[in-house]
Amino acid sequence: MTPASEAGGSSWVSTGQLPTPEVVQVLVEEAHAHFASVNQGELATYIPALAAASPASFGISVAATTGATFHAGDWAVPFSIQSLSKPFLFALVCEAIGEQLARDALGVNSTGLPFSSVLAVERTVEGLSNPMVNAGAIATTSLVPGEDAGAQWRFIEDGLSRFAELHGVSSALEIGTASATFGLILSALMGGPIARILIRRIPTPEQQPDAEALRDPMAETARPGPPITSFQLLATLFWLNVSLGLGQLIHDGLDSLGRSLPLFVCALFAGILLTNTLPRLAPIPWPAHSSALAVVSDVALGVFLAMSLMSLQLWTLQGLGGPLLLILAVQFLVAFAYALLVVFRVMGRDYPAAVLCAGFGGFALGATPTAMANMAAVTQRYAPAPKAFLILPLVSGFFVDISNSLIIQRFIHWLS
Repeated sequence: MTPASEAGGSSWVSTGQLPTPEVVQVLVEEAHAHFASVNQGELATYIPALAAASPASFGISVAATTGATFHAGDWAVPFSIQSLSKPFLFALVCEAIGEQLARDALGVNSTGLPFSSVLAVERTVEGLSNPMVNAGAIATTSLVPGEDAGAQWRFIEDGLSRFAELHGVSSALEIGTASATFGLILSALMGGPIARILIRRIPTPEQQPDAEALRDPMAETARPGPPITSFQLLATLFWLNVSLGLGQLIHDGLDSLGRSLPLFVCALFAGILLTNTLPRLAPIPWPAHSSALAVVSDVALGVFLAMSLMSLQLWTLQGLGGPLLLILAVQFLVAFAYALLVVFRVMGRDYPAAVLCAGFGGFALGATPTAMANMAAVTQRYAPAPKAFLILPLVSGFFVDISNSLIIQRFIHWLS
């Protein structure tokens, strides 16, 4: 009896079951031997990752629902999965926001058109297609949870790594975690040297003609002031929660319209909206630039950094290959040079520009809170820079997420 006849022909189709492991392994090896000599077709040169692939590599890997795997040929050779990431990403989004919400926001209908066609979106009133075509995959990515683009990418990377780990790629999650860990450490270490180099090139804040303008007259960190009262602290926490609640409403409203922004971006927009309207409409004591808000900000930043450091898995850094460490080193040097040679010059070559460069170092390889911590350390050593603390959160926490969505879509369209 041959393995094919033992497998029972089509009796196993759509059953969720496979024949015995021995039979499956033999079938996989026979299929590989049968098609290994086929050398027709050409590489897709319009996608760099596919153009660099070896046409001689050919492997088969079959995974059962039980977790058992069967391989033949070059199955262990890494390759770019391209659109194969779409069902995995859709599964991650369904797990994060719920299957029904994902279905309503993305659609599940077949388009009957090429996977890269935009007509499928324009033909429907709701603009829905399905997560397996390019437009639907971009929409799926927009639903990925995360407070910023970096957090959303880590969600995707960790989720795909979990899928890979289930089928034998045990180091994928560790490599991703190690890269994020090393990046956070380097970004925290980068800000001080950048600021020190740049501040040496300019007059110290006390020597600059407009040194008084560098100081925020309402910031208690700039000059001594009255002690904080419990009422001021409670009022600050109250308006902070009002901003968070309004941000949640904005986020839910955008979701109902089929649009999506990270929740923290909506909360940031709500805070900006309230700060620029309520104090002008009513004579209320607004917490902006107050000592109470500075205390709450310091505590929140400290909690975030403490949680981040507690979650760092430093032991994953040992045993990493030289290429990965080289990539991280190059990223560090490029970000360092870009801050010195580009950001500093564009922002005005003054003290606030130097503080911004320290923040850019924290944001380039880390996250917005790391950038804020870098700038706080510099201003505590020299002098306040309120302009820097206004610009960086808006750029790194708001405009970057909006521009990223446009740039990524344009880049995907260019590749396809």
